[in-house]
Amino acid sequence: MHTTVDKSQWGGEARFDALLEAIRHRREEFEAQRHISQDIIEEFQAIGVYRAMVPASYGGDEKSPAEFLKMVEAISAADGSAGWVASFGMNPAYLAALPEETLKEVWRDSPDVVFAGGIFPPQPAERVDRGFRISGRWKFASGCMGASLCGVGILPEEEGALPRMAVLPRDQVAIDPTWDMLGMVATGSHDLVVEDAYVPEAWTFVRGGKPTVDAPFFRYPSLSFAAQVLAVTTLGLAREALDVVRAMAGGRKSVTGAPNLGEREYAQIALGKAEARVRAARAFFYDSTEAAWAAIEAGGEPSREQVNLLRLSTTHLTQECAEAVRDVYRVSGMTGADNGHPLSRILRDSQLCTQHAFMGEITWKNAGAIFFGHDPLPGYL
Repeated sequence: MHTTVDKSQWGGEARFDALLEAIRHRREEFEAQRHISQDIIEEFQAIGVYRAMVPASYGGDEKSPAEFLKMVEAISAADGSAGWVASFGMNPAYLAALPEETLKEVWRDSPDVVFAGGIFPPQPAERVDRGFRISGRWKFASGCMGASLCGVGILPEEEGALPRMAVLPRDQVAIDPTWDMLGMVATGSHDLVVEDAYVPEAWTFVRGGKPTVDAPFFRYPSLSFAAQVLAVTTLGLAREALDVVRAMAGGRKSVTGAPNLGEREYAQIALGKAEARVRAARAFFYDSTEAAWAAIEAGGEPSREQVNLLRLSTTHLTQECAEAVRDVYRVSGMTGADNGHPLSRILRDSQLCTQHAFMGEITWKNAGAIFFGHDPLPGYL
């Protein structure tokens, strides 16, 4: 059986529980302002969310992927947007491709650096003396309102150049509050705007480039982990939805004298099926994670087949959890349909997760190709 989050690793049980309770009580505040409040971001820093994957040599905690994912899962049960923003504590997986001297600057004062990135669409960058001159607009920079460093996707204007990410201090980046979506409203995934900024080449890296850090986590597939940290938010949301529906079962009988929700056969069937979906998907997800990590701990790297299972279990988790939420939402009646009811928010958040490119239908095609011994599309593994 896969355990839940070990709260002792995240500020201790009392502090972690207090954080979850604060998040639950302030969900409407976050949604109204369309971002997570700064004091919550600072508490994420305090309990170790942003130093979790930073190498010990830079003052970080070097936690395992599963430990990090279970933390995001727990926060997501309290609020999907908060979990999504916390998930970007995985940023060392990106930043580790920076030169070693640059990384020393990034984590010089603290390993608790909050990073947010807008990768798409990559914008042309003019090569200038030992760096790049960049301007442009980038979408979907989740968590940017609380970030101290921002990354933007660039494509150098030279033949054969590979896409890069340029890293800038927050004060060189403007935020245009464009995020207006069905769900995950409080992630603050706004547009980043940069006008005629100079970025030294040492503060850029090739996306997907080899890490300059030698630590076990940086042998874990970074693209797979980037998908996992987002997908696991749906797991927290689904668990919360099932708990909410169970709590509704004790309500009084309807005005017509019909049995309460927990006594209705169709609701019992829906909850049973939803529990099976969530528990099975969670087991597959963490089994795949731990198998890949075990290969690394043994001194090797995850096999092609193991990486495929990481990607497959991630999309499977997202879609099964979103379906489980829909299952129990349908039996909640008009009570759950109220915009102020937790099930309504959970439904919106979980459905938005299924729209992310990492968790799209193409995963099934790529996974199947590998099972048949063929190559997947570029960018899958």
